[in-house]
Amino acid sequence: QLRLVESGGGLVQPGGSLRLSCEASGFTLDYYAIGWFRQAPGGRRDGVSCMLDRDGTTYYTDSVKGRFTISRDNAKNPVYLQMNDLRPEDTAVYYCGISHMPHGSLQAMCEGTGGDTWGQGTQVTVSS
Repeated sequence: QLRLVESGGGLVQPGGSLRLSCEASGFTLDYYAIGWFRQAPGGRRDGVSCMLDRDGTTYYTDSVKGRFTISRDNAKNPVYLQMNDLRPEDTAVYYCGISHMPHGSLQAMCEGTGGDTWGQGTQVTVSS
């Protein structure tokens, strides 16, 4: 059974950095997209950054471009989200999501449909 586990969240001051990690197990998907999503209190779950497995194509929502970087190691697992220049508005629970995606738009997955399987989330709090 596919399982995602996030780690790396915490409390950081504005302007600081964190690196989130998403470890997948029970993994059998051949074509997929994986990404990071976040949900602030009272808000919906929104896409932050996603990656297409077959060619490494990445997508970032506008508010994190130039500050966040999604990456993976050569074994494709785990998937990381390096977050720099963090702002109070980045405060949220961050979730890793994965979706079987043999075709289709990475932006549509990241900004709309999201993942078929989710991790439990990791809290990121940006505050002085």
